[in-house]
Amino acid sequence: MSDIATNVIVDGTLNTLIAASVVTWGLILIKGVQHIRISYHNRRYNKEFWSAPNIQAAAHLENQDGPAARVAGIGFSTLIETDGGASTHDLEHTWDRQELLDRRLRQQMQKERGSLESGLAVLATIGSISPFVGLFGTVWGIMGALTNISKTGSASLEVVAGPIGEALIATAVGIAVAVPAVVGYNFFIRRNKVVWAFLDDFAIDFVHLALKSSFIIERAGSKPAAAAASARLTDVSGGKKSNIKDTHEELIAKEAHA
Repeated sequence: MSDIATNVIVDGTLNTLIAASVVTWGLILIKGVQHIRISYHNRRYNKEFWSAPNIQAAAHLENQDGPAARVAGIGFSTLIETDGGASTHDLEHTWDRQELLDRRLRQQMQKERGSLESGLAVLATIGSISPFVGLFGTVWGIMGALTNISKTGSASLEVVAGPIGEALIATAVGIAVAVPAVVGYNFFIRRNKVVWAFLDDFAIDFVHLALKSSFIIERAGSKPAAAAASARLTDVSGGKKSNIKDTHEELIAKEAHA
């Protein structure tokens, strides 16, 4: 085994680990910014949504950024599509309005989940294999050092310490690359669960609100529909002006009593 081959393999291992480290920190930065933006947009839209006077007004909110806004947008589109009866007769429209709405919301949530989980498989892979890649470089470097010892016929500390010490660097680099990848993976998995739980609760509340409004939503430029929906919400609330925030509190109270 030549010294050149040993150096090429050890150096290649180190370069691979350095590249993996760059990818790891790049993904951590990208996913971190993504979650900051998602958290901001979800809080903003959730506040605006529940502050709307009724579901008709909530359908025309200007803020359409973030997973919650996109889930709600799919819900409003489905309500508009099914308002007055769907003209299509495909299999999807054989369900009733509530089933179709729930299906569309779940589909959008799965899309958001896919976006949240993108890149995490790479972090998991780097965190799993980096120590072994570093160990491979170390073992190969030690093999080269032992070969040189056999050639020189000397096992003094000066001959052994240098090559073996350099070979052990690969293991240290492998561990240094793996730790941030594993920590980042676990952190973002936890954050994804929080976002998913929020979207799941939001979707359930949206279906309840749609059910309360008889699955009627205002089409663009349709004032009579808005007036009719507002009248229905007023009747349900006992003659008082309905507010989505009040409805949300009612739903929470019912679930608590149940």
